[in-house]
Amino acid sequence: MFGHPWVLMFLVVPLAIGVWIWRRRGARLVLPIDHGRPGAGRLPHAFIRIGETLPVPVLVIAVLLLAGPQKLAAPKAKRSMTNIEFCLDISGSMTAGFGEGTRYDAAMNAVNSFLDYRKGDAFGLTFFSDAVLHWVPLTNDVSAFRCSPPFMHPKRQLPTGFGAGTQIGKALLACHDVLVSREEGDRMIVLVSDGASSDLDGGRDMEIARKLKKDNIVVHGVHIAENEVPGEVVNITTATGGEAFNPGDTNALEGVFKHIDEMQVTKIEKGTADQVDDFIPYCWTALILLAIYGLVQLGLRHTPW
Repeated sequence: MFGHPWVLMFLVVPLAIGVWIWRRRGARLVLPIDHGRPGAGRLPHAFIRIGETLPVPVLVIAVLLLAGPQKLAAPKAKRSMTNIEFCLDISGSMTAGFGEGTRYDAAMNAVNSFLDYRKGDAFGLTFFSDAVLHWVPLTNDVSAFRCSPPFMHPKRQLPTGFGAGTQIGKALLACHDVLVSREEGDRMIVLVSDGASSDLDGGRDMEIARKLKKDNIVVHGVHIAENEVPGEVVNITTATGGEAFNPGDTNALEGVFKHIDEMQVTKIEKGTADQVDDFIPYCWTALILLAIYGLVQLGLRHTPW
């Protein structure tokens, strides 16, 4: 196959040259021959014609190269990307002790460790309390995550609108809007919080769960507190195909993220075969013909007179 097949019509030029080489008679030269009849010389004449014709296939190859020869490359398997949005609580209660630091510190450390498990996925980071802030857009560059912990620490003065409350429903819907903007890949929300949320009461939890499930978004909940996981969070994670966890210490927290990684199986997609240029065999053939033609010119040719 060729990228510019219309160029092939110029193959008529080397074809015409080849016909002319074999059909032309050329100028006749009378030589005096004593005591004998001159031979017909058909075999040497044929070899000379063949030598003269060698540039013709080189010209044919030149036309083929201009036409852009192509071939189908072997299809490459690629890793199916998962879009993962971390939804991290930064309410005042996240400053409570957890391990050697605060709940917020433990959560961010676990998130950064999780990034190493999921090479090739897209990650986003959303902070919430009673307001929502999309801090890191979905990206394959995880360097922004490494630099995030100090800026939105609950002990700092947070942006205007961020109070001490917790509105998980509002945060999940905001993450939903981010994920549905991505058409490619699976979608997952990792909710990290330590409290209950009043905006999930009155059946609101199942309403949000249905909306998330409709758009194929799986929610995993990580509850960093001594009390049990709120029932509303359990309902949402279960309905969307995820799971709710309640780690008791930092080691258990890291184990939770490893378990989430194992649950979200990496998919391999077989790519389609792409068309790539195929110049090499044509170039080698032309070089070989030119080399043979150069050797032929050392002797197998007409005399110049």
